[in-house]
Amino acid sequence: MGGVDERVRSAGRMRAHANAFVTRVTARNRLPLDYSVASLRVVDFLIDGLRKGGAQPEHVHGTLFGLGAYVGEVLVRRAGAVWVDFDAEQQAFFGQPVGVRMPDGRVWNPLGKIHNRFASGVPEDSLHTFYLTLPGRARRAAGVGATWGL
Repeated sequence: MGGVDERVRSAGRMRAHANAFVTRVTARNRLPLDYSVASLRVVDFLIDGLRKGGAQPEHVHGTLFGLGAYVGEVLVRRAGAVWVDFDAEQQAFFGQPVGVRMPDGRVWNPLGKIHNRFASGVPEDSLHTFYLTLPGRARRAAGVGATWGL
């Protein structure tokens, strides 16, 4: 699905990148990428499909980046996270320029999580499970949405 323009790699552009990715991949397919927690199972399925198809990381870098942006945006919309630009130390640690900060102050690396899932292919690296076990999520007020994003 193409490479990633380096200008997109800033916290302020990640929502737009996630939305463009969803529009692009759902235009031809009926994938339920609706920013729900359940849709993270679709992300796991897509990554498994890329692996089973023998895709090389350098050939699917843009797709993996789009999936990482999508997962990060699910964290923003469902868990109360915000996109942040990593400082130099965080970039060196995570290997990515952006990530998300949870309501409790912890930072997470959804882009790296996607790459790890692609590299390992093991169910223990599931993005859906990652969300469900993620500490620091914000509770949603009753009547506003699903509590704990479930």
